[in-house]
Amino acid sequence: MGYVAVKGGTEAIEESLRRLQYERLKNETVLQVKDVEGGMRGLIDQVMSEASLYCPSLAALAIKQAEGNPEEAVFLLRAYRSTLPRLHYSEPMETENMFVERRISASFKDIPGGQILGASPDFSHRLLDFELTKETLEEVFNWLQEYEQTKQEGPSVEQPLKKLPKVVDYLRQEGLLQEVVLKDEQPDDITRESLQFPASRSTRLQSLTRGQTGAVTSLAYAALRGYGALHPTVGELRVGKAPIYIGMNEVNDESEQYYIGDVQVTEVESFIPITIEKPGGKSELQFELGYGICFGQNETKAISMSLLDHCLETGDPRYPTNNEEFVLLHIDSVESTGFISHLKLPHYVTFQSELDRVRKTKTNQSEDLTEESVQ
Repeated sequence: MGYVAVKGGTEAIEESLRRLQYERLKNETVLQVKDVEGGMRGLIDQVMSEASLYCPSLAALAIKQAEGNPEEAVFLLRAYRSTLPRLHYSEPMETENMFVERRISASFKDIPGGQILGASPDFSHRLLDFELTKETLEEVFNWLQEYEQTKQEGPSVEQPLKKLPKVVDYLRQEGLLQEVVLKDEQPDDITRESLQFPASRSTRLQSLTRGQTGAVTSLAYAALRGYGALHPTVGELRVGKAPIYIGMNEVNDESEQYYIGDVQVTEVESFIPITIEKPGGKSELQFELGYGICFGQNETKAISMSLLDHCLETGDPRYPTNNEEFVLLHIDSVESTGFISHLKLPHYVTFQSELDRVRKTKTNQSEDLTEESVQ
């Protein structure tokens, strides 16, 4: 689709950008990037996940530049990501090696290693805290000092927070999970190859983790309400730091893998009950697995991913939430926001054409009515 610049467009655009700068600065407040990074953890995690770039400082910069607009921040971060050299692909991440900060199961009360509540707003009253309007740096430093002292004086934790067993392994050992064929193949990369259908599972998972958080959540909610998924149970939800390794050669040799750092991720494995038909007209109940993982602590999105992963794996044509084209083509924030926003751009020629057609139709109808009245 092409657009023709109107007369005086360059000057008007420059003034529009100056006005945008004015709107950001008119309150005479300079928001420091480190303040965004330090105080907007949830928004930073969302932007990093949707942009497929793990860098809290760059996400904070994008949020500042976008004035807190998450869609625009994701757009900025993806644009920057596209300029970076692709030096290595990381080795497959073993989430069993995650340093766990939070770990819960809605399926079992007692799990080896225990439920680790960690940091979560789930247990708060969700009332506005007006005391935050008067918060000072001195109060923050005092609170942090008291917190660190309380940690040192508190009971020691004997349970290691690494290599905690996975809840799903116990269902596998009992033969209660649907058996699947292991596909140890190179995953697809939708940042280098355009989305193709039918899509592989790696493509679907990558699209879901890059998907707009609200869109992924809305479609998962639709699936829960009756458009494709039975009621799942969260087998295990983990939030923690996972180690990342890169290989320096094409040989899969662990001695040639190098540790480059940790990334915080949220991982969810959901259990979905299904009925398996057996020979002789018998049926058997088993569980299928839905999987979700994304950057940062974004639990709602990871759970939603696990639901849609199962829906897309099932592929029931009766439900839109099971249609991979419907789901994957409509959850991308940059694609959807860009296409909706393009409606603001000049459509003078196309609209004039439509306007002429409407006027012509009106004229023809008026002439027909005149002829009928004469007859």
